[in-house]
Amino acid sequence: MSEHDETPKGDESQNAAQGETPRTLHEDGLPGAPVGGDDADGPTSAGYVALIGEPNAGKSTLLNRMVGAKVSIVTHKVQTTRARIRGVAMEDRAQIVFVDTPGLFRPRRRLDRAMVAAAWSGVADADMVVLLVEAHRGITDGVKAILEALPERLGAKPVALAINKIDKVKSEHLLKLTQDLNDAHPFVKTFMISAERGHGAADLKAWLASQMPQSPWLYPEDQLADLPLRMIAAEMTREKLTLRLHQELPYELTVETESWQEREDGSARVDQMIYVAREGHKGIVLGRAGETIKAVSKAAREELTEFLGRKVHLFLQVKVRPNWLEERERYSEMGLDFKDGNS
Repeated sequence: MSEHDETPKGDESQNAAQGETPRTLHEDGLPGAPVGGDDADGPTSAGYVALIGEPNAGKSTLLNRMVGAKVSIVTHKVQTTRARIRGVAMEDRAQIVFVDTPGLFRPRRRLDRAMVAAAWSGVADADMVVLLVEAHRGITDGVKAILEALPERLGAKPVALAINKIDKVKSEHLLKLTQDLNDAHPFVKTFMISAERGHGAADLKAWLASQMPQSPWLYPEDQLADLPLRMIAAEMTREKLTLRLHQELPYELTVETESWQEREDGSARVDQMIYVAREGHKGIVLGRAGETIKAVSKAAREELTEFLGRKVHLFLQVKVRPNWLEERERYSEMGLDFKDGNS
């Protein structure tokens, strides 16, 4: 096994240096008692919004933009979001809890089935649903399957349409696509956006805020997400592995944060295990003379340091577990239900 301690260099994060109070991510990731409420500033509202679509439709990019920080994995590869990741966004007196679901696709293995089940479960629990469709791909077979499933899965639950990546097509194509999609389902509202560039995102966020039911806030105002820090840290490392490895290997590995120790100097020691399915995969993850895992460790450590605003000492190990895709414990670590993977 390989172990690397990448000790960050330089001063504290920019936020800390400037004396700002960044929004945080709570260690247990769970909401406490409702916060906020009616006061001199007026009533508060809060609710859940599920982002659905095909893999790589831009859900994670949109979530990160809405929250104002990176809480969901973003890569060029499909099916990289595995768990339901909740990002908390504030808009005036409204709190929007976004649920970034795994992409909806035709599942082939246990992990795929558990991911799709998690996606539909996130939709069922939401106050509002936003379907993302890629403008340049249009109504694919996958989009058709989602449209056909909406009435049965959601009943009368309101669904908004967000046509993403509008910068990749001409306006006349957008008009026809908008009409075709609204003919296929009675969307309550349609938005043209570019999640990556930010076009239209503010309008979508403001409208969603106006649709949230009057309620105390579900999370503290400064909280970014409800995933445990351990899982966020593991997702950061998995993202760096996914970006670095260009074969199918990213779909055959998982990352778990085995320990998190707070040090007296204010830094944190984070130990993570990378599980791979085959002995040959271990060598690929390590790379020649360990260069791959060193690069992954450095990139993940730097991002986690910036995210937390303090120094992080990251230790990575690689372990072969041939049947990790069939182990109940691995699914729990990913926030998925093992039973949902049954055929």
